[in-house]
Amino acid sequence: MTKFSVDQALTKAKILKKRGELIEAQRLIQSVLKSFPKNKRAQKELQTLTKKKQNNIYPSLVKQEVDHLLELYKQGQLLEVVEQAMVLSEQYPNQFMLWNLMGTASAQTGQFDRAAYAFKKALKIKPGTAEIYNNIGNVYFEQKKLGDAIEAYQKAISINPHFAEAFCNMGNCFIDKGNLEEALKAYSEALFIRPNYAEAFNNIGIALKGNVFDKPNSTIQQIIVTLLDQKIYVRPENIAGAGISLLKVEPNLKKHLHNCHFDYFKKNLLEVVAELNKYPLLLTLMSVCPIADLEFEKLFKNLRHALLSIVSISEPPAEILKFQNALALQCFTNEYVYEETTEEKVSVEILNQAVKNALNTKKQPRPEVILALASYRSLKEYTWNNLITVTDKIQDVFIRQVDEIIQEEKLKEKICRLGEISDQISFKVRQQYEESPYPRWVNLSLRLNPTSISGVVDEVNLKLFDSRILDQNAPNILVAGCGTGQHSIGTASRFKNSNVFAIDLSLSSLAYAKRKTKELGIKNIEYMQGDILNLGHLNKKFDIVESCGVLHHMDNPMAGWRALTNCLKPGGLMNIGLYSELAREDIVKVRDEICKQRVGSSMQEMKSFRSKLVESDKYHHKSIINISDFYTLSTLRDLLFHIQEHRFTIPQIKSCLQNLGLRFCGFEGSRIVSDFRLTNRNVDDIHDLEKWQAYEQANPSAFLGMYKFWCQKA
Repeated sequence: MTKFSVDQALTKAKILKKRGELIEAQRLIQSVLKSFPKNKRAQKELQTLTKKKQNNIYPSLVKQEVDHLLELYKQGQLLEVVEQAMVLSEQYPNQFMLWNLMGTASAQTGQFDRAAYAFKKALKIKPGTAEIYNNIGNVYFEQKKLGDAIEAYQKAISINPHFAEAFCNMGNCFIDKGNLEEALKAYSEALFIRPNYAEAFNNIGIALKGNVFDKPNSTIQQIIVTLLDQKIYVRPENIAGAGISLLKVEPNLKKHLHNCHFDYFKKNLLEVVAELNKYPLLLTLMSVCPIADLEFEKLFKNLRHALLSIVSISEPPAEILKFQNALALQCFTNEYVYEETTEEKVSVEILNQAVKNALNTKKQPRPEVILALASYRSLKEYTWNNLITVTDKIQDVFIRQVDEIIQEEKLKEKICRLGEISDQISFKVRQQYEESPYPRWVNLSLRLNPTSISGVVDEVNLKLFDSRILDQNAPNILVAGCGTGQHSIGTASRFKNSNVFAIDLSLSSLAYAKRKTKELGIKNIEYMQGDILNLGHLNKKFDIVESCGVLHHMDNPMAGWRALTNCLKPGGLMNIGLYSELAREDIVKVRDEICKQRVGSSMQEMKSFRSKLVESDKYHHKSIINISDFYTLSTLRDLLFHIQEHRFTIPQIKSCLQNLGLRFCGFEGSRIVSDFRLTNRNVDDIHDLEKWQAYEQANPSAFLGMYKFWCQKA
């Protein structure tokens, strides 16, 4: 600012002051003093303005200033808010809103010490303000001062016992301290106050993932049931392990798990079912996700057989229907992965014929008979499914096993196609997924608040080489190989204002995805059948390309990866998932055995081979049984019987990136990154593939799922 421009600014400020436009006048004077703090004329003008503030102008002027700061805050100009609030707080030191705004904006820009200072100033002005204690707790939480944070939240709650946010925030602190039980208590209090509190539900889901319990806890069981009933806050399989561990330590359930054989259940069937019906958590889990546990599998398998036996000869008590519904849904969700005895196959056919005969004479079969058959085959497979009267006793099963399949068949007809699938491997892969859409799922975790690309970059801690991508406020995203929709729906709910274009080889998978997308009310996804190799026909570029679990099933993964890269804008981001050679050593051994023994991929052959693995004592067989994909038929097929599989090493990935003009930005997965950082503490280590290679050598199973990483196009 030159002397001439200073004079102009002060003259204009004087004119504005006379007009009564005091805010603009003050802003001009402050801009002069920022550049020339010793300018006497500016100092004098500010003093004159201050005197005016003391003559009844003060309250209205403060309100105008605060309103201006609030507008800046809404616009996201947080640094400007902090700067102006600091200046104004010197003139109006007793204004609560100024300190609160300064603290809030400072916290959001990572200036935590300044935020804490500002909130404490606000607290001196209004000592009993619960919101400020909550804000202070949030600052301490970000600084990892967990004890101080909990103390601040407790003060907020002591002032306002109905402060749901403070309970939820305190739960987050307990999670970071490793105290799951106290965390769940805090989240439960938040939900008691606000029953539909989305963030509390979401945090419970995160907290439970990967946890195992060693003693009964009915309260946590009820929390999990409530969470699962909400349907959109957690993937059921992510917390199923925690739920199963709680059930397995229940004394009355233990007894039945330990006496898990057909004769025991046939003799004590009604007693066992009555006991199982007492556990809503068990029935809920059975209804929404595969139970990946061999003890429960044996329980369900033998109970299914015993139920088939009893309904064939008598009419059991009505209470049995409750468990039968859950069992039929469990068997449908795991795609009837349990092997059947010859006796069961005969009994199913006899009962099937009995139903046909009854319907031919206009008699409706008993609901327990329908549910017994639905536990062995999808009702859609029985030729008489359209003749039965659907009552509330079988409605849930009928919707899942008949109505939804009919919906998908209709949706297939409306899916557009991206050229012909001519590649031979792509054609065979398509056939596999037409027969076994992958995976079958019921509920999904959706993002509570979609975020910007910048938010995702910060969340995953990606290293960018071109910041232009951050300017894209409405990204166009390609999801290549969307399967049954979990990936595409997750991405559509993750990125704010996004438009997602999702392709897959399989019409069956796409129809499933479209049905679930419609069911969840998601509007920003377009689906199309197509091969990655044909993406050039679109003649379209994307800001983000995601393809996880797809390239390694192609005849030439690099050809597919190049096709994806060609669809990506310069500076665009790519999210890739690839199998690890090291992590899948045991899987490769089993795949080799399947090949040598010439085991086919028919339903019966896969079930039979699976049973042999269950009975085996070999280490690499036992390791397969611990993988969740072992517990449904389509995921088992994908795991062990896929017609095409490539695997990668980290050096190979590094070479591929160089050949494609892509740069590594970072791995995704908070747990694996946290574990990596225990031995790689330098800031840049997480973006160093050589460090990751050393980490994987020391932890061979680290990437058992997949390498899932982000890269950027040069």
